[in-house]
Amino acid sequence: MSERYIVTGAAGFIASRVSQLLLDAGHEVVGVDDLNDAYDSRLKSWRLETLKKNAAFQFHPLDVSLREPVAQLFDKLAAEDPRPVAGVVHLAARAGVRQSVETPHIYVETNVAGTLNMLEVCRKLVVPKFVLASTSSLYGDTTQSPFVEEMDTSRPLSPYAASKKGAEAMAFSYHYLHGVDTSVVRYFTVYGPAGRPDMSVFRFVRQLVEGDEISIFGDGKQTRDFTYVDDIARGTVLALKPLGYEIINLGSDRPVALMDVLTKIAQFAGKTPKLKFYPAHPADVQATWANVSKAKRLLGWEPQVLLDQGLRNAVDWYLQNRAFASTLNM
Repeated sequence: MSERYIVTGAAGFIASRVSQLLLDAGHEVVGVDDLNDAYDSRLKSWRLETLKKNAAFQFHPLDVSLREPVAQLFDKLAAEDPRPVAGVVHLAARAGVRQSVETPHIYVETNVAGTLNMLEVCRKLVVPKFVLASTSSLYGDTTQSPFVEEMDTSRPLSPYAASKKGAEAMAFSYHYLHGVDTSVVRYFTVYGPAGRPDMSVFRFVRQLVEGDEISIFGDGKQTRDFTYVDDIARGTVLALKPLGYEIINLGSDRPVALMDVLTKIAQFAGKTPKLKFYPAHPADVQATWANVSKAKRLLGWEPQVLLDQGLRNAVDWYLQNRAFASTLNM
């Protein structure tokens, strides 16, 4: 049966794929995004144009951190079309550990206030389901691995992680007070075609293909649970099922050293990397590793795309779109 969903941050890396999966399943999507300059907005516009080709996709420019514009837009949409909204998939956020150290206020405004504003939409429109994108950064620099959802997340190492912790807490309060059924999905290092230019996989691909020097922060031995964007999007859509209030890891459960990822990309691109090492950033953690048994149990979800295939796809996308991708600001 066709349903109607609200997806925030719809032009973003993950949210655009979530929107496409919902559209492919025959649903309608109301997408909102402010197309801000957190990274090159031309890439957001590129993703958005693909979604706009589907008549079931409706787009509205909106900054979710602004209380009155959010309320006005969704009041107006409800008046124009009283059909129920089956769920809000809230992926609009300021992401990035290092950037949050430089501009912490905007992370609180977008990630905490923005989440509150969308929870208010759920309360007012009686939306039965809220899915919140969160982050593995909440687990901090713990030596316990793999990370399970019940671990202590009370000591975030960056304003980004702290803002996501605040968003999770706000979502729980709305579940408790107003009965908003909520799934919090904690993402682990998402990568793939048309990925964020400020993240390592895009940067490595671009710098290798263009023959540029590659910056490595730390010794390159730090490990990340790289997870392919389509697996993440699929898990996010599955999290729309009624669950009460649950926090669920979405990761590959296969951590890989950063230098090993670079080596694979270099092989697929047929290039030899030119490296320059810099000190590690104090907000970066040494390792991430997702225990995904809860996702399997509650959602029937498991990662499907192996790292080699996912990296090949990322390299292929860059080569096919090189004239455009090579100009994006990183």
